[in-house]
Amino acid sequence: MHYYSLGKQSPNVDFKTAAITGQAPDKGLYFPTTIPQFTPEQIERFKTLDKATLAFEVMKPYVGGTIDDTSLQQICAETINFEFPLVPITENIATLELFHGPTLAFKDVGARFMSRCLGYFAKQESAAILQSKPNTVLVATSGDTGGAVANGFLGVEGVNVIILYPKGKVSPIQELQLTTCGQNITALEVDGTFDDCQAIVKDAFMDAELNAAYKLTSANSINVARWLPQQLYYFFAWQQWVAKYGDQTPMHIVVPSGNFGNICAGMMAKASGLPLGHFVAACNVNNVVTRYLQTGNYEIHKAVATVSNAMDVGNPSNFIRIMEIIQNNFESLQKGLSSYSYDDAATASAIHRVYKTTHYILDPHGAIAFLAAEQFIKEQEGARSLILETAHPVKFPEVVEEAIGQTIEIPDSVKYLLGKEKVAIPIGASFAGFKDWMLSKAGS
Repeated sequence: MHYYSLGKQSPNVDFKTAAITGQAPDKGLYFPTTIPQFTPEQIERFKTLDKATLAFEVMKPYVGGTIDDTSLQQICAETINFEFPLVPITENIATLELFHGPTLAFKDVGARFMSRCLGYFAKQESAAILQSKPNTVLVATSGDTGGAVANGFLGVEGVNVIILYPKGKVSPIQELQLTTCGQNITALEVDGTFDDCQAIVKDAFMDAELNAAYKLTSANSINVARWLPQQLYYFFAWQQWVAKYGDQTPMHIVVPSGNFGNICAGMMAKASGLPLGHFVAACNVNNVVTRYLQTGNYEIHKAVATVSNAMDVGNPSNFIRIMEIIQNNFESLQKGLSSYSYDDAATASAIHRVYKTTHYILDPHGAIAFLAAEQFIKEQEGARSLILETAHPVKFPEVVEEAIGQTIEIPDSVKYLLGKEKVAIPIGASFAGFKDWMLSKAGS
């Protein structure tokens, strides 16, 4: 398996190179030269495989021999070492809970897989290279990515992590997850938006001076090692869906969407042969894709801050990969993907209504997915839908507790954060300032 740049101006590379470099030299995202195709016999066998074995079989073609089978099996087992339960909410809407990992967010899977891959590759490098130029992971976060990456890479030898997050635009627990790790994790508090953070990271990969001083890679979903493992959610969901509803009931999937890496991974799984239904991108007011599907015009707007902050993305990086999957055919896109968007008032109202009627507590991202599922079901006259609950509601206490009228119990896995002191370095929203800071730290 090799990967080509969607910029079409860089040479093809293997999985190891794509994972270590993150982005191609021409600024394009990497995409596999072929999408693996699972046979009907394999799909049938997937129904009853344990999670670790299924993860290994899904990821092995993408790794393409750059990691030996024994190590890849261990990486996969460690990556998915928690539950992904399918929970019915209403008669026609169920949720796949993806927040049972260490940072209570779906991004734990991709971050854990990537950290272990980079750790494996680091061990293959000579000690001299690692001592002179350690791996430095740059990651922009709108909330959950940073915490997942920090947890996944904490203490990994030969790897330093620098997290950029927008000042005042992440929740209190999210911020504590970003800023209290220490060791090889550094948090930068950017006076701007997530798009500013993402632009700084992208510019860093293209800067000759920074690349001379550091061995840079990205842990955002632009990196194939973070993006591709997200397919596993859809395989795990399908296993449970078939067991509960049978394989004749289509599993239509509604995904809270910001940078579009998660839903893109699901569409890759479907392109590989997994029998999934229709995809729905549930968006907040940062709805460039919703508008594109309605008008055919792709117009980028500056990101607006909302209560569903992980979706506050004005220019979603991974949408170009979705277009690559469907060979840049707009009609094919419309057939396979719908999108709806909702504002903060509708989000809070949905959290309140669902809790009042079902006692299920949605987080803001899941609430938007629930609204989109209701709209899709109405248009499809009763089809069943699965929504992805991507983060635990405790990460958004203000909006959720006000909506349900009670305090959310804090899970034991994050109680240790309370009372810890935030440690973050404030910087402006310019690449020049970030570059100056990076160069001042080089070699220190």
